[in-house]
Amino acid sequence: MSWFDGLLKPIMVVVAWIMVQFHALLTAVGLDPESGAAWGLSIVGLVIVIRILLIPLFFRQIKASRGMQMLAPEMQAIQKKYKGKTDPASREAMSRETMALYREHGTNPFASCLPILLQSPIFFALFRVLIELPRIANGTYPPIGPMSPELAAQAEAATIFGAPLSGTFMQAGDNWHIRVVTVVLIIAMSATTFLTQRQLTMKNMPPAALQGPMAQQQKVLLYVLPLIFAFSGVNFPIGVLIYWTTTNLWSMGQQFYTIRRMPAPGSQAEAAMKERKARKAKSHGLIEETPPAVIIEEKPRGQREQPKRKDRNKPRVIEDRTGTTGTAKDDESDGPGTPAPSTPTKPKK
Repeated sequence: MSWFDGLLKPIMVVVAWIMVQFHALLTAVGLDPESGAAWGLSIVGLVIVIRILLIPLFFRQIKASRGMQMLAPEMQAIQKKYKGKTDPASREAMSRETMALYREHGTNPFASCLPILLQSPIFFALFRVLIELPRIANGTYPPIGPMSPELAAQAEAATIFGAPLSGTFMQAGDNWHIRVVTVVLIIAMSATTFLTQRQLTMKNMPPAALQGPMAQQQKVLLYVLPLIFAFSGVNFPIGVLIYWTTTNLWSMGQQFYTIRRMPAPGSQAEAAMKERKARKAKSHGLIEETPPAVIIEEKPRGQREQPKRKDRNKPRVIEDRTGTTGTAKDDESDGPGTPAPSTPTKPKK
C-alpha cells in the first residue's frame, strides 16, 4: 500500500462501506449481485449520501456567492483605486481594504469552493477503491473495510453495456465497450459541469456582477473546466465517471431549486420569480394594490415674472381756480376723476 493510499485509507473505508450497504439493499430488492445495475446504483447511492451531508455547506456556498456578487462593484472600485500601483505599501493597503470589505459583507471567496474541496478526497478515495478492485479480488491487495475479495470479484464482474466499473479509456485494450461508455460519460460529465456553472453565473447574478475582472475569470472557467474534465476523464474509471456525472446532476437540480425559490437580488432569476407571482395572482383573481399616483403640478418654466411696483400713497398737491392749494390722497377720492375735498391754505405773500 502506497503512502497516498495510507493517507486516504479512512475515507476509502467509508466509501467502500456505503457502497456495500447500498449493494446489499439493492440485492435484497431483487437485483443480481453481480449486475452492473446493482453496483452502478450503489455509486449513485454514495453520491446521494455525500450530497445530503454537504447540504449545509451548499447553503454557505450560495450565501458566499451572493455576497461576492453584491460586493463586486465595491471590489472594482478598490481595484481601480490601486490600478498600476505595485509598491508594497499600496499592495498592503489594497489587501487590507479587500479583507475589510469581506468582513463587512460577511463573505469569503473560499467559502464558495468548500463543497468541491470536501468532495475531492471522496473522489480520489472512490478512484482508488475502483482501481484496486481486481487486486482485492485476487488477494494481492488487502480488503478495504467491508469490501472483501468476494464482493470485489462481484463488483469487477459487473458491467454496464459490456464495460466494467474499473475500466478506463486509456487501458481499454481491445474492449471497445469501455471506450464507447467512457466517451459518453465524459461528454455527459463535461456538459453537466458547463450547464451547472452557466446556470449560476447567467441567471443568478445581477448585471453589476457580470462586469469586471472577476466576472471575466468566471466566464473563462465556464469554458475551461469542461475541457479539463474532458481531457482528464480518459484516465478515470467508469465508476468515477458515473459518480461525477451523478453529482453534477444533483448540483443542477439543487441549484435550480435554490435559484428559483431564493434568487439573488437584482438578477434575472428574481425578475422571473416576480413575473411568476404576478401571473399566479392574476390567475386567482388577485390584483395587487398599487399606491395612488401622486400628481405634481409643475410651474411653467419661462421668463421669471417681474414683481410689480406698488404705488405709495403720496399726497397730491391740488390747486383750484381761486389759487388755493390743498392735498388729497388717491384712496380718498369719491370716484374716478373726482378729486377729494381739499384743505384750504393761506396764500403766500
